[in-house]
Amino acid sequence: MADAIVPDSEQVPDSEYGGLVARLPQRPRDLAMLARFDRPIGWWLLFWPCAWGVWLAGAGWQIGLMLWLLLGSIAMRGAGCVYNDIVDADLDARVARTASRPVASGRVSARLAWTWLLVLCLIGLVVLLQLRWQAQLVALASLALVAAYPFMKRITWWPQAWLGLVFTWGALVGWVALRGDRLEVAGALYAGAFFWCMGYDTIYALQDREDDALVGIRSSALRLGARVKTGVALFYAAAVMLWCLALWLLRSDPIALLALAPAAAHLGWQVVTLDPADPANPLARFRSNRFAGALVAAACFVAGNA
Repeated sequence: MADAIVPDSEQVPDSEYGGLVARLPQRPRDLAMLARFDRPIGWWLLFWPCAWGVWLAGAGWQIGLMLWLLLGSIAMRGAGCVYNDIVDADLDARVARTASRPVASGRVSARLAWTWLLVLCLIGLVVLLQLRWQAQLVALASLALVAAYPFMKRITWWPQAWLGLVFTWGALVGWVALRGDRLEVAGALYAGAFFWCMGYDTIYALQDREDDALVGIRSSALRLGARVKTGVALFYAAAVMLWCLALWLLRSDPIALLALAPAAAHLGWQVVTLDPADPANPLARFRSNRFAGALVAAACFVAGNA
């Protein structure tokens, strides 16, 4: 692929890059794109559940811990993307949105990709060692789920459910990093995060429905078909109810539940304005979940520390 940046009018989401990534030489740029450093939405979605667990635990801002978890989210999201691209190189090459990815296009060899994966995992290990041992065990317990995720789209119509288990695990890590009691609160928070991920990743999968159907990739967006908006609405409704349950279990205060109103309103806006027929619309709704995550984080801080 030529070094020139594709004009905005001709770009598809996985060929977009700008800012610092666009200024890098070809090889570092390919590695940055392989880890999706050009698209920070992924590590925001991985980080926010960590923040929820930390702030709902009621130990204040915990800035140092939050920064470590943010670094871990960036590194491990990057590692997950590299691993996914290694496993899915054959499928990615057959889908228009992903055909230009570094491994699928052949610009990065499998050997270099595995080396880059190891580097990112070593950064994750440094972060892991900053946590108390109970949180380390919880974090390590997710590795089997992470390893299996790329294969789910081949064997189930609901790979988004598996991603929901994996991508929101930080809610448990963040909670256990500070306290080992009231695990029912952490469980309800994690369950809500699971359905939130189900909703936003179903929206994301709308971009690929035609190509996925052609190459045999399964997704909740394909499975739900014409009922996809209803499905996303139900996922988000379940998320909000479970987050309410988490806050209620923590302090049984109806006023505290009002802290979730902005997040609930934002998720409702996503559903109402979602247009599956417009390729740009689902991507914009998906990316807006960085703000949804921030709103839930604010609610958790208020409920946990007020």
